[in-house]
Amino acid sequence: MKILVIGGTRFVGRHFVEIAVKKGHQITLFNRGKSNPGIFSGIEQYHGSRNTELSNLLISNRHWDCVLDTCGYVPRIVKSSAEYLKISVDRYVFVSTISVYADFTKPGITEDSPLSTTNDPAAETVTNENYGPLKVLCEKAVNDLYGDNTLIIRPGLIVGPYDPTDRFTYWPVRISRGGEVIAPSPPDSPVQFIDGRDLAEFMLSGIENKTKGTYNATGPEYPMTMEEALRACIAATGSKATFAWVSEKFIEDNNIDMPGWVPKNWYGISQVDCSKAIKQGLRFRSLHDIIKDTLDWHATRPADYVLKAGLKPEVEVELLEKWRKLVS
Repeated sequence: MKILVIGGTRFVGRHFVEIAVKKGHQITLFNRGKSNPGIFSGIEQYHGSRNTELSNLLISNRHWDCVLDTCGYVPRIVKSSAEYLKISVDRYVFVSTISVYADFTKPGITEDSPLSTTNDPAAETVTNENYGPLKVLCEKAVNDLYGDNTLIIRPGLIVGPYDPTDRFTYWPVRISRGGEVIAPSPPDSPVQFIDGRDLAEFMLSGIENKTKGTYNATGPEYPMTMEEALRACIAATGSKATFAWVSEKFIEDNNIDMPGWVPKNWYGISQVDCSKAIKQGLRFRSLHDIIKDTLDWHATRPADYVLKAGLKPEVEVELLEKWRKLVS
C-alpha cells in the first residue's frame, strides 16, 4: 500500500515506518525535517510546516491509499491538513489520546464514554488542561471530512524504545541502579501503558484491513498494578532495589514527579476498556521484553544524558530522609 505519514521520524511514527517498510509498504514522509533528520534516507520525504506547506504535496497529483497523522494537536491545523489531502488520500488515520474523555473517576471507559469539552475551541497553544478537549475537536474535523474512511486510535501512555518523554524509561533505569526507590502508594494502584511498537503494529493492521471507527489502545490485556510493574523491573534487571511507598499526600505536598502515577480520583485513566481493540487484533509484548528493550535503547544515548522525567538522585535522597522522619 501507498501510505503518507505526517511525522514519522519520532517515537511511534518512527516505529510505524520501520514496521511498514519491512512489510513492503511504500512510504512517503511529510515533516519538518528537524527530528532525527538522518534516518530513513532511502524513503521519499517532503519537508515543511503542515500549517502552511502541506498543500505542496498535491502539486504533482499524487495519490496515497491512506494518510497516518501522528502529530495533530490543533483543530484548525488538523482540519486544514484533512482538507488539503481529501483529493489525494482514500483514508485518514488519526492518532488521538485517551485524554479525550470527560471523567476519569471511574474505571471501564469505553469508546462511547462522554468526551471532554473546552470553552476555547480556537486555542492553538496546547496545555495540560486543553490537550484532551482539543484532540476531541481534531477527531471531529477528520470524521466530518472522511466519515467511514476514518480510523481514530486513542492510545494511553506510550512506552518503550524511542520514547522522548522518559515517563516509563525512568523506572527501569532508576531501579537498575538499586538502593531505596521512592514509589507511589498504594502499591496496588492501577497502571496501563502500551509499547510504541505494539501500537504501530495495530495501526498498520488497521490500515491494511481498512478498519474504521475509534479504538482505545493501551494495555496490557490484564489488570496491572504499580507494584507489579516496578517488581518486573527488578526481575528484568536483576536489581536489589527496595521501595519506599510514599503516600499520595506526600507526593502532592512535595510536588514529586512520579512518572505514570495518577491520584486516586484519576484511577479511571489507568483502567480504560480496550476490549474493542483487542478483538480487532491489538496484541501486547511481554513486560519483561519492554523493560529490557527500553534499557538496551537507553544505553545507546550519550553517557551524560539526563532523564526528562522522574527524580534526580540528590532530590530523591532528600525526599527519602524527609519521608523517614515523617513516618518514624
